[in-house]
Order: sequence, then C-alpha cells, then structure tokens
Amino acid sequence: MDHEHLEPPSFWRSPAGLTLLVAAAVGGFYLVTEHTAHLFGVLPYLFVLACPLMHVFMHHGHGGGGHQHGQPRSNDDEQRHQ
Repeated sequence: MDHEHLEPPSFWRSPAGLTLLVAAAVGGFYLVTEHTAHLFGVLPYLFVLACPLMHVFMHHGHGGGGHQHGQPRSNDDEQRHQ
C-alpha cells in the first residue's frame, strides 16, 4: 500500500490567509493614500530604528569574525583580533 503523505496547505493559501493578505493590502493602500503626511513624519524615526536591526542581521550577530563556519581562522585573523 502506497500512502502518499500530503502536506497541509500553507497558511497563506488558506481562505483565512488570503483574507488577511487582502485586508493588509487594502489597509496599506488606505494608509498610503489618506495618511501620507503622517507616514512621512514617521519616516526618519523608522530609519533610525532600522539601524540596529540592520546591524544585527547584516553582521549575523557578533563573534562571526567574517569567516565561514567550520573553517579554522588563519594566523592573520588571530593577530587582527588580539
């Protein structure tokens, strides 16, 4: 007997997920068209708040040292970090 393992559909393809996507699109359109002045007023703060997030995600946290995982550090790397 061959039993196929069917995976459940993704949340985003379910009726609830599609409804949420449509509601988010309509809400986003409403925010952009009706509250543009408010959005532009908040924009500088969003850039400032994005800096720490970019630092964490672009550097993959601290301690990586820029080398590939699983590769030993060279002598040059060890001297630079001392």
